[in-house]
Amino acid sequence: MMIHQSNPIRVMLIDDHRSVLWGLERLIDGEKPRMEVVGTATSQAEALAAIPQAAPDVILLDLDLGGESGVNAIPDFLARSKARVLILTGVRDPAKHDSAVLAGACGVVTKEDTAETILKAIEKAYHGELWLDRAATGRIFVELSRRNSSDRKDPNQQKISALTARERQIVIEMASDAGATTRSVAEKMCISRLQPPRALGLRQQARPHEALGLADPQRMNGRSNK
Repeated sequence: MMIHQSNPIRVMLIDDHRSVLWGLERLIDGEKPRMEVVGTATSQAEALAAIPQAAPDVILLDLDLGGESGVNAIPDFLARSKARVLILTGVRDPAKHDSAVLAGACGVVTKEDTAETILKAIEKAYHGELWLDRAATGRIFVELSRRNSSDRKDPNQQKISALTARERQIVIEMASDAGATTRSVAEKMCISRLQPPRALGLRQQARPHEALGLADPQRMNGRSNK
């Protein structure tokens, strides 16, 4: 079922081949008043300069901009406008398609797709929908799950990240010496009064040196006594 909107969909075209831009512009402008081309560009810099005035709803972007990566340009386009980025490419590599979607594109159509498919993808993108086939959806889901899993930091590492530089130094001193006390560390660091760091809970663990990337002080002491 076709969704009708009161205002035309404003489309910006970014491709390093002017012949492609010419053909796309005629295809899309032929759909007025449903959609219209509000700007064209052959490079990332040209596109970034034109976006504020063009105010596109959808950016139709090629992955290869004459040596420039369209994938790398996606975050800048999204930051400069409220447009949805839809990839139109002749590149067949699924990995590059996935990279574009993971960078923020809402879908991928190929230059081999029919004119009807390209127009439908533009409209779906405008209405906030993804344009992905089942295989791509599966691959991206797996990759996002993998990234989310790797982003879950170990609680100890989260504590370490929260330390100030001074606190980190205190924890390192205490974790490096199994017999260290707050008083001895304070004297060594020329501190009149040692305030235990927020993450000093690391000291109570079986192997605090491992969390801090240090050698086992007991093993080091054992070696020195041999």
